Amino acid sequence: MTPQQSRPSRRALLGGAAVAAFAVAAGSGTARAAHRAHPWPTEFPLPDGWLPEGITIGSAPYAYMGSRANGAIHRTDLRTGRGAVLHGGAPGLAAIGLKLGDDGLLYVAGGAGGTARLVDARTGELRTTYELTAPTGHFVNDVVLLRDRAWFTDSRDAVLYGVPRGRGGTVRALPLTGDWEQLPDVNNANGIVSTPDGREVIVVKSTPGELYRVCPRTGRATRIALSGAESVVNGDGLVRVGRTLYVVQNRLNVVTVFDLDAGATTATLRRSITDPRFDVPATAARFRDRLYLVNARFTSPQTPQTTFTAVAVPL
Repeated sequence: MTPQQSRPSRRALLGGAAVAAFAVAAGSGTARAAHRAHPWPTEFPLPDGWLPEGITIGSAPYAYMGSRANGAIHRTDLRTGRGAVLHGGAPGLAAIGLKLGDDGLLYVAGGAGGTARLVDARTGELRTTYELTAPTGHFVNDVVLLRDRAWFTDSRDAVLYGVPRGRGGTVRALPLTGDWEQLPDVNNANGIVSTPDGREVIVVKSTPGELYRVCPRTGRATRIALSGAESVVNGDGLVRVGRTLYVVQNRLNVVTVFDLDAGATTATLRRSITDPRFDVPATAARFRDRLYLVNARFTSPQTPQTTFTAVAVPL
């Protein structure tokens, strides 16, 4: 081969570069098309008879869903839709609301059992059980993590329970005062989230359908004015993203979306989210641009053979 033959021409170089660039672009386009053709699933099966109500998601794409039947916890990979039981249950236990902390622990509301349990989110090991209240006449429903405590609602009593984050410490019972009026024989306090400034909490009162801002130092509750909506009746789980508040209204099969003002004194209705796959969604959790909800199916037979799912909708 002569030296002239060993050197490709400028035209050949440019032509080769163009072909290579086209191949890369085509490959990228194929990858993008493949990604679009195989998005993350939007529906997730749970074991028959699971009786779900709570769901929580951390920074990794895993959803944790509790069981009202026996207190077990199911972990699902949001990328594949596949999951398995992480934490086994036992007769007499329940896992209602739950939150995943940055300490790797799941804080689990125990419903009528009056407990809060701390479960290792990696291994499923039970770390601690707190007896918050007597099991009779109480229902520990949902939980939010705020600074050094996990705050639990009680749907049958005008009180929040502050459980120390991590291990050890004393539970604080915080009576609700101010605008709060406890109604007999119905579910009152239910879902709970922090305020946008991180200083207080927002609690939904399922009956008659009101939102309250609560100071965790004093227990003083201030009713949040609703604009554009008469109530949030059947309000269950809450999700807050910045100053946007998502309220799951379970038996109405709708998520109402509100804009909060700077002080969380007014909530203005922006829109509603519905989906034909909703079957009495109870609570929700956010991951990226989606809202994930568990279908509690309260209006369906609650038997060991009843099927249950979780679904995802765009924010």
